[in-house]
Amino acid sequence: MKRRFFIQIGGLAGAAAIGLTACGGDATEPGKTPAAGGDTTAPGGGGGGDYTIVIVPKDATNPWFVRMDEGVKKYAADTGLDVYQKGPSETDATMQAQVIRDLIAQKVDAIGVVPVDPGALEPVLKEAMDAGIVVVTHEGASQQNTQYDVEAFNNTAYGGFIMDNLAKAMGEEGVYTTMVGHVTNASHNEWADGGVAHQKEKYPKMTLLEAEPRVESQDDGEVAYQTAKELLKKYPDLKGIMGTSSFDAPGVARAIEELGLKDKVFTAGTGMPAANKDILEKGLVAALTLWDPADAGYAMAALAKAVLDGTPIENGLNLGIKGYEDLKFAEGSDKVLEGSGWIVITAENVDSLGF
Repeated sequence: MKRRFFIQIGGLAGAAAIGLTACGGDATEPGKTPAAGGDTTAPGGGGGGDYTIVIVPKDATNPWFVRMDEGVKKYAADTGLDVYQKGPSETDATMQAQVIRDLIAQKVDAIGVVPVDPGALEPVLKEAMDAGIVVVTHEGASQQNTQYDVEAFNNTAYGGFIMDNLAKAMGEEGVYTTMVGHVTNASHNEWADGGVAHQKEKYPKMTLLEAEPRVESQDDGEVAYQTAKELLKKYPDLKGIMGTSSFDAPGVARAIEELGLKDKVFTAGTGMPAANKDILEKGLVAALTLWDPADAGYAMAALAKAVLDGTPIENGLNLGIKGYEDLKFAEGSDKVLEGSGWIVITAENVDSLGF
């Protein structure tokens, strides 16, 4: 395995970051000049380096990241590069940082991270960048020590999209609150903020619960369920809960069913298709929203390879996977790339999605 050195792309001075990353292509060897240009229409451009790229998810057992690993493996198979996923045994920022430190010691070429806590990971990501390792992130738009962050979509717009589903279920009126996996999770809070802003603009008869406008599920279905039960008992006029973590809406739906509140209380949020078929078919959730984590894993790997290859990272970048074929920089950012990869899951299409 060859040691790779940081390449400055598109005028960006790299800062360390966590994200999903892939192998392949050619990076600059000491004393050599990076290849000129690069094909922004091809995933990662040309090149022929033997890269080792490792994707570091929040944890190794969450079904979301098990699915992400499928995309990482597909990228490895498509390119023949040494690309794999390695995460902590549970969702813990300290454990995730240790995985990254181990990879730094192994002198991998690139690390892609889905950060548990962006702030807590800043020091170790800086260590990675200082060691010449390319770093990219996903669900890490606020991460400072990263070269690029790739998102399936604009986070504010996605939050509004979740809110549209919740508002439709609630009849566009009533009291609601928001739930995030962790209060430190940048993306979850951006979705929730986007949902609230969209509600205030489009659904004036809906009201955010003042006493508890945001609660935490700890990315745990049992916690989401218990928290929802407590909220619904404490606030009898609560009519809706907007979820963000893939465990939120399913946990809330379980509470709705147990308390006999179907068709009286509603939830919307992110969720895996197969895991939520039952609650969709029972009508406990009208619709869930999602992006395919396998596609996100593939895209992060392709982005890492593009950086290693010296491909220009610019508007229109195509990472070779649906939803990531025409990436654009987020407004005001030269680091966060956004695609158009969300989907809606209903009782009608839940069996057709394949995961």
